[in-house]
Amino acid sequence: MATKETLKDVVAQIANDNNVSRGVANDVLKQAFAYINTSVNAGNEVRINDFGTFKLKERAARKGRNPATGEEIEIAASKSITFKPVKHAK
Repeated sequence: MATKETLKDVVAQIANDNNVSRGVANDVLKQAFAYINTSVNAGNEVRINDFGTFKLKERAARKGRNPATGEEIEIAASKSITFKPVKHAK
């Protein structure tokens, strides 16, 4: 059974593998995530070889139903970042 790894675990592994402090590894990882977030929100696609692609997905406004009352409601348009892993990582 696979175990769950947290950001703390990833930072510790990067620090150990690269002989840097956990603080430095954490800062670099946070900067990478911030860059990806900013770039994708600006409308760019971020592709990282042997890992995957980050894209912005836009959903149009639509009608829905309140499951408790059955009342029709308007669901606002939204945007979210999606990630598609490379095929060999699935």
